[in-house]
Amino acid sequence: MTLTESASGRRDDPGPVAPTLDVVVPVHDEETDLEPCLRRLHAYLTTLPWPFRITVAENASTDGTLAVAERVAAELPGIEVKVLLEPGRGRALREVWLASDAPVLVYMDVDLSTDLAALLPLVAPLISGHSDLAIGTRLSRSSRVVRGLKREVISRSYNLLLRGALATSLSDAQCGFKAIRGDVARRLLPLVEDTGWFFDTELLVLAERSGLRIHEVPVDWVDDPDSRVDIVKTAKADLAGIARMLRAFATGRLPVAELRAQIGRQPLPDPVPGVPPGLVAQLLRFAVIGVLSTLAYLLIFLVLHPALGAQAANFTALLLTAIANTAANRRITFGIRGSTGAAVQHAQGLVVFGLGLALTSASLAVLHSVAPGASRTAELLMLVAANAAATLLRFVLFRGWVFRSRRAATPVDGAAVLDMETAR
Repeated sequence: MTLTESASGRRDDPGPVAPTLDVVVPVHDEETDLEPCLRRLHAYLTTLPWPFRITVAENASTDGTLAVAERVAAELPGIEVKVLLEPGRGRALREVWLASDAPVLVYMDVDLSTDLAALLPLVAPLISGHSDLAIGTRLSRSSRVVRGLKREVISRSYNLLLRGALATSLSDAQCGFKAIRGDVARRLLPLVEDTGWFFDTELLVLAERSGLRIHEVPVDWVDDPDSRVDIVKTAKADLAGIARMLRAFATGRLPVAELRAQIGRQPLPDPVPGVPPGLVAQLLRFAVIGVLSTLAYLLIFLVLHPALGAQAANFTALLLTAIANTAANRRITFGIRGSTGAAVQHAQGLVVFGLGLALTSASLAVLHSVAPGASRTAELLMLVAANAAATLLRFVLFRGWVFRSRRAATPVDGAAVLDMETAR
């Protein structure tokens, strides 16, 4: 039973009141951190003007987590415990959110790494109807974050990969601080397959492709030094999830167009058509992006080299910067926005990247076959020439193949208008 709380924490009405907010805290073997988290969260929620419920989603703990949750729930009004038989953060959120009667559903990590002062700006746009989902972001300029270099690099690399591979504009998909409207959750959650850490990303990308508005809130965030997340295992699962979503979008298995038509935000009336830049402007923007991509490659390589070794660090840095380069040229150089066709264009971009890599590698092979004793200066000159040719080839293929159909498209019918207006 949920009780209305006043700003001072007193019960105003002893009768049942439907909560406006259902704050879900998934827990697995958290007997040490759970009680202080619940008491701190409960104290904060009593200061908000809406009735609330805290739902502890206890998923297959092997320690005393359940006993702690039930004891605190018996002491504090407005706390319920949901017992799940299988572990998995995504599974826990899906089950609790789908069963909830609250119009706004919230999720936060049990360690409360995010400052609770961000909760009000997180949920207010959803309650007002301005937005459909809301996420905390640690990567905004105004965010304040305390964490180690390793986690910082991993987080930024992951979000860079997401932006390139899934053509998303989200700045921080994995921050454990999110909210969604209940009606939107009931439409999207049955389509989300992941039951673990990729759950958040899958839900957000699907929402963005469906034309829903996602509100981002800069947060203050302090890393939990006792975090037990297996980074390698999580990274593998995330990469598998990205590949699965790319296949689903490419094959049409996810009903994105239907969702966009039914629950997405419609195009603005009388939109101002964009004017694609001319050849000179495209060349200049392409060159700037190329320089920035090279600098990013060097930075990623230097950061990853100690942990992965030269070959793995080189491959990872090349892959990330190639994806980011395609995404940046797609949006900035050729003026293409929205998600339609992004998966195919990124696949084509990787093909272009492979051709350029083959051209530079072949140039060295030819040099060594013609002049086996070639000096380091000769090799450098050959690579400079080959890279110049590869860069020119990449621009020609981007302009004439990868992004040609979208640049030439004109909104002659309703479907074309819909394609042109996916970015709002």
